[in-house]
Amino acid sequence: MSSKHEETHREAPRTDSESGVSVGGGAVPEEQAKESAAATPADADGGSGNEATARVAELEKELAALREELSSVNDKYLRKLADDVNFRKRMAREKEDAQRYALSGLLGDLIPVLDDFDRAIASAEAQRDYGVLHDGVGLIRRQLGSVLESKYGLVRFSALGQPFDPNRHEAVAIVQGGPEEGDEAVVAEEFLPGYGLHDRIIRTAKVRVRMPAPREAPEAPGPSESAGAPASGESGADNKENE
Repeated sequence: MSSKHEETHREAPRTDSESGVSVGGGAVPEEQAKESAAATPADADGGSGNEATARVAELEKELAALREELSSVNDKYLRKLADDVNFRKRMAREKEDAQRYALSGLLGDLIPVLDDFDRAIASAEAQRDYGVLHDGVGLIRRQLGSVLESKYGLVRFSALGQPFDPNRHEAVAIVQGGPEEGDEAVVAEEFLPGYGLHDRIIRTAKVRVRMPAPREAPEAPGPSESAGAPASGESGADNKENE
């Protein structure tokens, strides 16, 4: 019996009281157990680290693309802004030039008229004949009127003898007409002619207006002229007879 007890005592595993790891009888040593326990977390951390690195690289790529797109949009905006500023400056300059030189065509047509005036004055002074000056001025006046009418639409209209129209005439004086001159206000005298540009009046004619004679009011009928009006006494007598 003692021999069996000794075999059982040898086969029983020993336990280390500090580490709690069984030794002997096929148990895992303490150092090997620590290595196996530390191996599993290390492998897990390595897998998650690779995924994070890939995600960071992807985000950096997207950020670089967005920065490039933002830079392109910013360049387009700056070019558009510069074009708009240049366009506004060009339009302002063209408007200013148009205002400054708007009358260049008209003035170019009036220069020959000034030359004709100079020639007429020089000829009258040389000949001491003011009849020549008169004829020359009349010719220049017709030439100027023809140029303004044919090229610019300026038309002179006559008002003398026309019915008074406040849209075309400006009455600066008024005279009273007779009964034989009609019942309508008429232009009796023209001080300054009127001018129109195409279908618009740009200056009314300054005129004297002859007003029609006032109509005489009909006389009121007298008592003797009232027809069929019985006297009060007669009406009273008739009433008594009827009674």
